[in-house]
Amino acid sequence: MKYLAEFSDPDLAKKLVDQIHATVTKPWAMMEVCGGQTHTIVRHGIDQLLPDGVEMIHGPGCPVCVTPLEIIDKALEIASQPGVIFCSFGDMLRVPGSGRDLFRIKSEGGDVRVVYSPLDALKIAKDNPDKQVVFFGIGFETTAPPNAMTVYQAKRLGIANFSLLVSHVRVPPAIAAIMQSPDCRVQAFLAAGHVCSVMGISEYPELAAKYKVPIVVTGFEPLDILAGILRTVTQLERGEYFVENAYRRAVQDEGNPAAKEMLADVFETTDRAWRGIGMIPQSGWRLSPRYREYDAEYRFQVRDIATEESSICRSGEVLQGHIKPHECEAFGTLCTPRNPLGATMVSSEGACAAYYLYRRLQTPAPKTGSKAVSSVG
Repeated sequence: MKYLAEFSDPDLAKKLVDQIHATVTKPWAMMEVCGGQTHTIVRHGIDQLLPDGVEMIHGPGCPVCVTPLEIIDKALEIASQPGVIFCSFGDMLRVPGSGRDLFRIKSEGGDVRVVYSPLDALKIAKDNPDKQVVFFGIGFETTAPPNAMTVYQAKRLGIANFSLLVSHVRVPPAIAAIMQSPDCRVQAFLAAGHVCSVMGISEYPELAAKYKVPIVVTGFEPLDILAGILRTVTQLERGEYFVENAYRRAVQDEGNPAAKEMLADVFETTDRAWRGIGMIPQSGWRLSPRYREYDAEYRFQVRDIATEESSICRSGEVLQGHIKPHECEAFGTLCTPRNPLGATMVSSEGACAAYYLYRRLQTPAPKTGSKAVSSVG
């Protein structure tokens, strides 16, 4: 296929759905890792086209959603200090901290700015030498290379008033943590194509073999998802478990060598807390010692902030695939995009936001087999 519209072709989609139905003989539960894939699945009703007993479990692959509360509170503390210009992508401004968000800091006089690239923040630092400029660096392996490049450029150009508040996480350790959970129901994974376009697939074969789960790298359009599901259920039905790259138009098996080299220079792996999930060993990055002077946590002495999650919000269970968003009692009532309790309702890739946008009238039905929800209205 040559054009993007072809990846939403209904006739091709029907053929893939028919192939999936013809392949499946047993109930299966698979997890799409990326929040962008979740939105495609929910928006187009892909999970509702699958055979009875085939369940899509929504994974933790939304970078905004998994940013821990303590990091949000650190961002709020830094952004509220005089002489600081705090730069962030727009979807972070409404993520709730313990008692407020970055929009509240901005309304109280803080200099909080939305940028579209970390290099925009570096330019702001260059243009405002009397200010401390901080960029909120969050995300998976996809957004880490440009953030690493920005720190590298800051050091090379001698821009000393720039720093990075880092909250980068890595997908493979998260997959391992999910599989090690005692109540894990996941039998296969759709891996995120954009992550693999950076890092390649070298870390996945060991996971597939160790946990006996198929891992299929997929894209984000409807036909990408359906093709990935077909390959996944084919493996499951055959009792096979290996890594398949179903997104070769964007993903090379070795990834992006230049990006990986930059990451290895600027970052080092570290244990990282995931919001709603907890600490996952070696699942994140932090600035390496040679770039430590650009680490905002050290520069502003906010390393010891402690937090406590909301007792009402069940986003942690959503992120781990234990419940669907609308099975949370606060969904659509106490928790809405305008007044979110958790990041999964704020983020453009959050599962709760996807259900609010596309399935607000859906109510959970009693579980029969492995189907957890049904649609009404």
